[in-house]
Amino acid sequence: MESNATYTSFVALGDSFTEGMSDGLPDGSYRGWADLLAGRLAARAPGFRYANLAVRGKLIGQIADEQVDAAAAMQADVVTLVGGLNDTLRPKCDMGRVRGLLEEAAGKLAPSCGQLVLMRSPGRNGPVMERFRPRMEELFSFIDELAARHGALVVDLYGVPALGDPRMWHVDRLHLTAEGHRRVAEAVWQALGLGAEDDWKAVLPPAVPPGWVRRRGSDLRFAREHLVPWIGRRLTGRSSGDGLPGKRPELLPYDTPLS
Repeated sequence: MESNATYTSFVALGDSFTEGMSDGLPDGSYRGWADLLAGRLAARAPGFRYANLAVRGKLIGQIADEQVDAAAAMQADVVTLVGGLNDTLRPKCDMGRVRGLLEEAAGKLAPSCGQLVLMRSPGRNGPVMERFRPRMEELFSFIDELAARHGALVVDLYGVPALGDPRMWHVDRLHLTAEGHRRVAEAVWQALGLGAEDDWKAVLPPAVPPGWVRRRGSDLRFAREHLVPWIGRRLTGRSSGDGLPGKRPELLPYDTPLS
């Protein structure tokens, strides 16, 4: 059912998915689903404020330590929390600890905001992700339980075939394209009860399968430029987000430029 609600503030927490890494803009910056959603919400509410605390590569423990208390203090109308997936992609993952940290985070955020939004993150189809899929699905089942306990909304991106289409994913096979981010923004918009702009679940037209040579070339470039560095960071405990601040760490009017 469509809602007439007006949201005047939005805070996003998480990792690269919420930071919004994708194909990128000409100036080298990223405009992800949270930025797109903030822009649409701002158009409905004069003085709308937006913060994005997300940092690429963050594990759920880091999100809990570095982002949750700050977000709770902002007392926003809408808070999105997406975390834990990076943990499941590590060689070793303590799922009990992940669940406990998510529970703690939701317990702090839900009472401090108007509406907490959780997500079952999208997963790209392909052999690399199959190894981690059982952990991912365990995480997403827990997110459903968490939402029921805390009155949160769940946006189920994982269960939508269109978002598993390789054409929705950047060449690094870890981050969505601009179209993928646009669809996620629409999914959250609709989950908040706002009027649909389009069908974000719509499947893409059939693709012409690339030839063997092109596929192998693409796989080799992916391995060299993205997979090997990613594995190296996982094995050494480093993160692409080490030392980086939140994307938009203060709850400011939407039209306030980033410093």
